[in-house]
Amino acid sequence: MSLFSTTKRTVTRTASAILLAMGFATAAHADMDLSGETVEWVIPFSESGGSAKWANFYAPLLAEALPGEPTVVVKFMPGAGSTKGANWFQEQAKADGMTIFGSSGSTQFPYLLGDPRVRYEYSDWNVVLASGTGGVAYLPPDMAKKMDGLDASGLQGEDFIYGSQGATRLDLVPLLAWEMLGLSVEPVFGIKGRGDGRLMFERGEANIDYQTSSSFLKGVAPLVEEGKAVPMMAWGALDEDGDIVRDPTFPDMPTFKEVCDATDGCETSGEKWEAWKAFFIAGFPAQKMVFLPKGATEEMIETYSNAFKKVHARDDFAEISKKRLGVYPQMTGEQAAATLKQGTQVPAKAKAFVVNWLEERYGVTLK
Repeated sequence: MSLFSTTKRTVTRTASAILLAMGFATAAHADMDLSGETVEWVIPFSESGGSAKWANFYAPLLAEALPGEPTVVVKFMPGAGSTKGANWFQEQAKADGMTIFGSSGSTQFPYLLGDPRVRYEYSDWNVVLASGTGGVAYLPPDMAKKMDGLDASGLQGEDFIYGSQGATRLDLVPLLAWEMLGLSVEPVFGIKGRGDGRLMFERGEANIDYQTSSSFLKGVAPLVEEGKAVPMMAWGALDEDGDIVRDPTFPDMPTFKEVCDATDGCETSGEKWEAWKAFFIAGFPAQKMVFLPKGATEEMIETYSNAFKKVHARDDFAEISKKRLGVYPQMTGEQAAATLKQGTQVPAKAKAFVVNWLEERYGVTLK
């Protein structure tokens, strides 16, 4: 990401915000009217995953909050672990604001790792919403019984099958975590969304899985209630000091750090741990974002940012979002820009470790 381009956009948006506060830009925004328009919200995954649930939650609320209350339609464009949809969006240089894009950690990771299929550039896009989230790993009841409290040593030696979008996607967080715990997990690559991994689990084709919080709340919690799945651990959340603590949406679940500390051979220090933590931070606190394409006007950027702010200001937002998304920050403006930066950069040592690990473990060459 270009420091110049980031700084330029930040200065421009800050100046626009000042003008708004002084009342100079009010007339321009009063004239905006999206009545009768249709906004396409493109999601680069299948309709069964967490990104779909996130977008479907926000879409009607955004439609109400935008001036003129346009129709907001969620459109799914899965393929190549989300790079297909992101590459398509990169080519959409429109200023009309009728196309927005929903990115995920699984879109950010190929960008971070230099995946050759990536032809998109985050610094070209205009972020208007950033949503944090968490993730939960879970097991069938018979496998869960092999854990001794937080100690996962009893799972070592078992053969696990996992439905995966790809090793360079957000799935590298669970894959590396399970390896650190000494588990033998064989990924079946090529699924189009995490919801498809859940379906494999439900059909008995996989016996370990993870879902982001929104998908877990909607699709896996019922399985837990029916006794068909047992949570293993949550990835956790970050406190103000950058330490991993329990996920506020799942405060009764242990974090991966807790399980790692309790399991022989798993260490929460050193090169592997620092790499896992770096990609966890890039992929979950900055997990899902909404963008306008290159060429969008400052007026349109502010219109969408203000619309999301209006959604968050609803009296019922905390209650309805908790049930659908969990308890996580929902950010606009400068906070969203800072979150974008967090989600699209990792330390060089962490990147080098993961690139080498991907090649050694899965034969993925990114050098």
